[in-house]
Amino acid sequence: MTLSNAAVGVAIGAVAIVLLLGLANMLRGGDTALSQKLMRWRVGLQFAAIIVIMFVVWLKTA
Repeated sequence: MTLSNAAVGVAIGAVAIVLLLGLANMLRGGDTALSQKLMRWRVGLQFAAIIVIMFVVWLKTA
């Protein structure tokens, strides 16, 4: 496994973890402020994951 593939895996894994934490908080009726914070983190991590994926695609085609 190359470093670029590992970076993509880490980025996607981070998004998945925050998504699952947010779902768990919502399903147990947790704090709405925490839900909002987790949603903001998820959106930011999704953006970062897209950047990482696009960079890896660019590296592989260059």
